[in-house]
Amino acid sequence: MARISYVTPDSVADPQIRRWLEEAIAAGRPGPENQAIRAHQPDVMRSFTLTREMLFDNGAGVLEHDLKELLRAYVAHTIECGY
Repeated sequence: MARISYVTPDSVADPQIRRWLEEAIAAGRPGPENQAIRAHQPDVMRSFTLTREMLFDNGAGVLEHDLKELLRAYVAHTIECGY
């Protein structure tokens, strides 16, 4: 079984990627483990993080943040996601 290592903040040269990884570790969201894997590919992490910030963190859209989280949880439950 393949194992993907977690990137640690001190091993990241890009200051933006390092900051996002440190923020995920401190806040527990988005999943620090997932961010530590995404950090292997900075373009992937950048795309994910900027999209997530636009949808959830910057008040974008017409839905309140709590409703967005409820919908996310509902979808995860509906598709039987165990994460």
